[in-house]
Amino acid sequence: MTEYLNQGSKDTRSGFGEALLELGKQNPQVVALCADLTGSLKMEAFAKEFPDRFIQTGIAEANMIGIAAGLTIGGKIPFTGTFANFSTARVYDQIRQSVAYSNKNVKICASHAGLTLGEDGATHQNLEDIGMMKMLPNMTVINPCDFNQTKAATLAIASHPGPVYLRFGRPKWPNFTQAGQPFVIGKALLLNEGTDVSIFATGHMVWNALQACKILEEQGIRAEIIDIHTIKPLDEAAVLASVSKTGCVVTAEEHMRNGGLGDSVAQLLALRNPLPMEMVAVNDTFGESGKPEELLKKYGLDVPDIVSAALKVISRK
Repeated sequence: MTEYLNQGSKDTRSGFGEALLELGKQNPQVVALCADLTGSLKMEAFAKEFPDRFIQTGIAEANMIGIAAGLTIGGKIPFTGTFANFSTARVYDQIRQSVAYSNKNVKICASHAGLTLGEDGATHQNLEDIGMMKMLPNMTVINPCDFNQTKAATLAIASHPGPVYLRFGRPKWPNFTQAGQPFVIGKALLLNEGTDVSIFATGHMVWNALQACKILEEQGIRAEIIDIHTIKPLDEAAVLASVSKTGCVVTAEEHMRNGGLGDSVAQLLALRNPLPMEMVAVNDTFGESGKPEELLKKYGLDVPDIVSAALKVISRK
């Protein structure tokens, strides 16, 4: 298999912060808004460098979205920042009515997503956000896998017309993709070619899928690993091309099974090419407080869980 090395673990939110500062220097139309979590979202550097283009709204997320929508009318490109739970569930009405419905050019940037938020527990571990956001017309949904890809995605969405939901995380995580690699919205990345099973992964789970690939290879199984960083629009051509070779599918995501990546892939395959499929995802439950690694194990999102799903789906071919 293709070897991917951890270049040093970094939190994906820092990739967002670095890119936001670069965008501020490149484009005077870029503005940033934060709901009292500037440090957690790594937005301090932008706020310090461009104080006239940074708005601290305080704990008023709905107001933040409304302000951002209004700023687009004057040609600004607003990037909003808060936790995933507050970026979606708390302000869904404002996003639907003021951003998605009128196709406003707002970039909704959400940190601390998924179980790997860790000790903050179930109230903050948003596992429904991808489903909520992908259901909105006009909304693009992106979930990068590491620091480098988050930085590249942040840079890319600035020139993408229309609303975007960009999801990233809290913990330090293996940084394995190439720095400066062009990020193409809606274009999946083939990380390893295989013929026995297609594994479509997103976010932090891409690294776990690559580790599972090594274990499967030791058992003589060639897994095709594809990084689905853009949930919507889904790269349907890449999905269909892969499954036409392998004949079975595993999806892996740090999200609820309902509404996530697996849901999107299942819908596509049901319409175009029904075949055996397994989903590695949280199964209709809230999370809890704990260390990220322990939570991934407890809720079935660890490397052995991907290996098990692959073996199971292969046996169903």
